[in-house]
Amino acid sequence: MLRVLIALALTCLLQPAFADERAQTQQQLDATRQDIAELKKLLGKLQEEKSGVQKELKGTETEMGKLQKQVDALQKELQKSESELQRLDAEKKKLQSARTEQQRLIAIQARAAYQNGRQEYLKLLLNQQNPEKFARTLTYYDYLSQARLEQLKSFNETLRQLANVEKDIGLQQAQLLVQKRDLDTQREALEKVRKERQQVLAKLNDDVKARDQKLAAREQDQADLSKVLKTIEETLARQAREAEEARQKALIAQQEAEKKRLREAQADTSDAPRKPVRSSPGALVSSSGETFGGPFAATRGKLPWPVDGRLLARFGESRGDDARTKWDGVMISASAGSQVHAVHGGRVVFADWLRGAGLLVILDHGNGFLSLYGHNQTLLKSAGDVVKAGESISTVGNSGGQDTPALYFAIRQQGHPSDPAQWCRAQG
Repeated sequence: MLRVLIALALTCLLQPAFADERAQTQQQLDATRQDIAELKKLLGKLQEEKSGVQKELKGTETEMGKLQKQVDALQKELQKSESELQRLDAEKKKLQSARTEQQRLIAIQARAAYQNGRQEYLKLLLNQQNPEKFARTLTYYDYLSQARLEQLKSFNETLRQLANVEKDIGLQQAQLLVQKRDLDTQREALEKVRKERQQVLAKLNDDVKARDQKLAAREQDQADLSKVLKTIEETLARQAREAEEARQKALIAQQEAEKKRLREAQADTSDAPRKPVRSSPGALVSSSGETFGGPFAATRGKLPWPVDGRLLARFGESRGDDARTKWDGVMISASAGSQVHAVHGGRVVFADWLRGAGLLVILDHGNGFLSLYGHNQTLLKSAGDVVKAGESISTVGNSGGQDTPALYFAIRQQGHPSDPAQWCRAQG
């Protein structure tokens, strides 16, 4: 029954710790879910912004394609214009050669006219010695005069055509160059815009990638926290079931013990309480000496006793007049208020009043080893405290229905009682 009560007490002690851990895990899980929601919202905005930039980039690059097509067409026109300019330049050279030749012929005629003098035509009219020769000469002079006029007219026309050709060439070149500069300016501006939008798009892609990685990490955190929360909930549910089972067992054991007590009371004509008194004085035990710091399993025969006193009851002896009940620990007689020391380092897992044991302290030494100290007057430690070997944990008393001050001391190994005399140092 005592073991069942101890298991029940340990379960009750551990449940608040698991409940606190569950609450903390739930808070972390809620915070992670909120982060995930915010990240998804931000990712949505980034995707919308990215779509807008991609749309603008598409329009810019499409417009650049059209302008490039116009530039290519204009380049072809410029090439044609250059061919036309080359042709006009060749024609210009021919006109310049014709002008030079015409200038030469005009110069020859001018010199001949100068040599003959301005009065030659008048002399021919007055000289009538040979009328036939006069007629021929006059016709010759008419031809020369007409030819001179035609040459001058042709020369002037050549100069006019040459000037027009040069003017047309210059105008066409200027117009094409202006158009080409305008298109180049627009193309450079669009190229600048395209680069800027590509940079913005690259940054958005990096932001989206970073947010995706962060979102994946948060979702993994959420999954891990959910697993932890599920484990805690399963542990709490299992502990609740075990606690209920232990409570039911303790209740049944208590009822059986009460029935047994009633039967014994009816069978016993004497009302005198049973006392853990031996027919002869027991051995003296001492809490002095060195403590042992190794694992509890290696302390057999090396531990000090928890208090200085004399053994009143040994492990395995009958309790009172009933041979059916045996001591699962020892009783050590000591003065009330004497310090009770931990026989080995450990953690306090129970420090409270328990029926049949009074004020009880239970230490957990690890690997399934427990030490129990009962019938105390005061408790100096609380559940959860870590104590060192030799440290005071309580004082000797007679709580729990004892007539005289004494300490109940027991050791449990994997839930089974073990003789303290095998673990503590023998006394002389």
